[in-house]
Amino acid sequence: MFDRKSDYALNKKDTTAIVYIDADKHIIRLTREDFASEEEFQNWKTWSDADYHDTEKRNHFQDNHTVSMEELGANSISVHGVDAMLEAEHDRLEKMQHDADLVRQIKSKMSETQFRRLWMFHVGGMTMREIAKEEGVSFQCVHKSIAAAEKKIFVFFKKQGDKRPE
Repeated sequence: MFDRKSDYALNKKDTTAIVYIDADKHIIRLTREDFASEEEFQNWKTWSDADYHDTEKRNHFQDNHTVSMEELGANSISVHGVDAMLEAEHDRLEKMQHDADLVRQIKSKMSETQFRRLWMFHVGGMTMREIAKEEGVSFQCVHKSIAAAEKKIFVFFKKQGDKRPE
């Protein structure tokens, strides 16, 4: 939640001064008259705005991503037994193996070029234009290749009796 009385809020709201709260909780205002020149004041004002903003962002991140022990329920801090942890790890490895097998089956249904471009696009996060530039081919060539690969995946899952993957 945004604190309207924070150093950041007070400093940002007052454009004619650098505002901060001292150790005794007094609000201190440094105005243009406290500096040798307008330029010096503006430099410090810009710096203080940015510094307070960074501090505010860090505080929000901390507040949004941490939970106190009091907020946790009793079940949240319980420790799972070794057998449950081993079973969960086994399930995770089994799923990874299943996924790897599925990728191999899908890969076998398309050309190396189609698979490579599909991988670069969906997993690598490259655009079709970036792929085309890297491979020295036209955008249309990459687009057709990826569309054909996606169609083959759709047909593969349709034959498996599954829905299209998400």
